[in-house]
Amino acid sequence: MSIVNDDGKFPCLTPDYILAFQFSNWYPSFTRVSPKSTIIRPLGEDFKHYLESDSIFVPEGSEDVVVESTLSDNDTDDEREDMATAAKHFSFPELDERIRSVIREYKAVFPKLNFSSPKDASWVLPASSPLKCTSPADVYLLLKSSDFITHDFSIEYVFDGCRGDNLPVYELELVLRKWYPVDHSREVRCFVRNDVLLGITQRDTNFYGFMIDPEIQKAIRSTVCNLWEEVVRPNWSYLQKDYVFDLLLTRDLSGGHVIDFNPYAPHTDPLLFTYEELQEVLSKAVQDASARRPFLPELRVNESPTHSVATQSMPAYQHNRVPIEALTLSEGRNLAEFGEIWQEEVTRALRLLS
Repeated sequence: MSIVNDDGKFPCLTPDYILAFQFSNWYPSFTRVSPKSTIIRPLGEDFKHYLESDSIFVPEGSEDVVVESTLSDNDTDDEREDMATAAKHFSFPELDERIRSVIREYKAVFPKLNFSSPKDASWVLPASSPLKCTSPADVYLLLKSSDFITHDFSIEYVFDGCRGDNLPVYELELVLRKWYPVDHSREVRCFVRNDVLLGITQRDTNFYGFMIDPEIQKAIRSTVCNLWEEVVRPNWSYLQKDYVFDLLLTRDLSGGHVIDFNPYAPHTDPLLFTYEELQEVLSKAVQDASARRPFLPELRVNESPTHSVATQSMPAYQHNRVPIEALTLSEGRNLAEFGEIWQEEVTRALRLLS
């Protein structure tokens, strides 16, 4: 039922192991130390078909504000009819109301699916509050514009690397997490193999000057070790003790919140580590345990703004594809002109739905 990595860098991948990292499976054990979240399921095949359909549009009725129609003279009848027909083909009134109910409780939300979040689509919403959704239309627009979430659409992608014909039932779920501004310099990713905390790395690989302070690094390592020993380790319920978890540390670095869990697998980004290096750290941990020497996880931070991983001046996920509509609109325009015309196109699309 599983593939064993010959060099031992990774654990056996089974469907049950992968499903342990589905949001609805790990979140109940960590509600006390994780941002407030609401899980909506099942979503139904029609919602999946909407996400997989061509073009970017929001379903009919998902906008909270009705916009008066002021169609441009440049819009042809065929263009208006095609866009309106595509949108009206999909309508989710019950889901719209559930999303609105959560937004009323949380004020604003950030969506994700079972495993993946649409961080690569932050460009479709205002840059002043990235990924902040205040209406069902915002949620749909963010999900529809993302490449990342397509991983969650099919069993083949979800259970990639798992051998076996009898794969478990898998249904899409929509997760709405309470939105709040995040200081990405305080996000860390932590690696656990064979129930040993091996390494800690910046989640955002930009250069942050305060991170090279030895006292800051000591505080980060101490806090992460305490959180793992007191919160993560005792509440991780799956028998296989191999996982990657993300934390958002508090401003004073004395505590933190559990943000996400990922499989200890090749598709999980090791960031400032490689999995070969983590395997070497595991070997050292085993040697230290045999010699009864204390072992501390290795901490990796970006120590120079010229480091190859430093991307402070580059847009996040710039390597990801953008919709063909965006590529078409960008031809012959500078960045400012493209931004203006893109916003006009989004507004025009919403007007066609009113």
